[in-house]
Amino acid sequence: MFEYSMTGMLGALPMLRHGRSRAINAENPTGEKGKGGMAAGPLGPSRKGSPCLRDIQPGESVVLGEIEGAGVINHIWMTVDRKTSDAERYVLRDLVLRMYWDDETAPSVESPLGDFFCCGFGTDYRVDSVPVTVAPARGFNCYFPMPFRAGARIELVNQHADPVPAFFYQIDYCLYDHIPDDTAYFHAQWRRERITSPGKDYVIADHIRGRGHYVGTFIALSTLERYWWGEGEVKFYIDGDREYPTICGTGMEDYFGGSWSFARQEDGRTVETNYNSPFLGYPFYSAHDADIRNAYHNDDCPPMRSFYRWHLMDPVIFDHDLRVTVQQIGVSDRGLFERQDDLSSVAYWYQTEPHGVFEALPCARERWPR
Repeated sequence: MFEYSMTGMLGALPMLRHGRSRAINAENPTGEKGKGGMAAGPLGPSRKGSPCLRDIQPGESVVLGEIEGAGVINHIWMTVDRKTSDAERYVLRDLVLRMYWDDETAPSVESPLGDFFCCGFGTDYRVDSVPVTVAPARGFNCYFPMPFRAGARIELVNQHADPVPAFFYQIDYCLYDHIPDDTAYFHAQWRRERITSPGKDYVIADHIRGRGHYVGTFIALSTLERYWWGEGEVKFYIDGDREYPTICGTGMEDYFGGSWSFARQEDGRTVETNYNSPFLGYPFYSAHDADIRNAYHNDDCPPMRSFYRWHLMDPVIFDHDLRVTVQQIGVSDRGLFERQDDLSSVAYWYQTEPHGVFEALPCARERWPR
């Protein structure tokens, strides 16, 4: 039986477990017992013969892993070749990650690859948190448990203009005889508004129907107006809330665990401070095209910022439905004002199935940063 406890993960290590450990990667694409490392390489049989997928063509969809039976994915690691042409910029927005549980025809997870791992704008940077870690250089790791009862399928779709020369990955999972009835399924969805509407909240998650709990938010923000941008409140509309939410925060920087504009004083200037922590962070801030791998290295792009917030210790629980939004409110020397910015986000949650079908993902060009 699947056994998992957030309490005392280290303390539970000595306890015997009853799963069967497996891993899928290019060295063992089926995850079968005793079938790893069979390919021959330059050093001979079973010597690094098939470490990655090669030459994934534009428009091609590849199945990274297909698992039959009941189990739980415990860890996913991925990286993509950095040695591509100038068109390589934005490849992390052009590759789409999809996950299906049991016999689903619509994905429970759909996101550009980079954003799923909290790297927005088609670039990569360091992220240090409990469920998501991005290690140097471009090593994407996810530790969200992903249960399934009849099977799982993970796909990668290349919507980039060029082939992907090499894609490395590993899916670590355990098979079990039974998954308890009260176990929910993992979901994640990417959204974007290239320019928000004044006075209208940006929608992080909507049309969530069923029973479950919300566990995380990633936001990539390009500010399109002057002055401080982070006064907007994050709202959770739970189980029938319509005009007003049950949970309403006090500001965007507050929701991500910071305060007072993330500010510090440096040489007489007020400077925003980046940080990573186990449950929340502000890992990226840049106003330079060079930092998103622009081949022309201009400094004429709008400022870009990204944030994550994990509700691991404080999940937002819903019995019937959930909607999550954030206001676009700023402040200047004249007071508060309604802003228009460019927002994209990933919402992460667990719920019973079936889930609502996601809105169609915008085409690759519409996902690129400004």
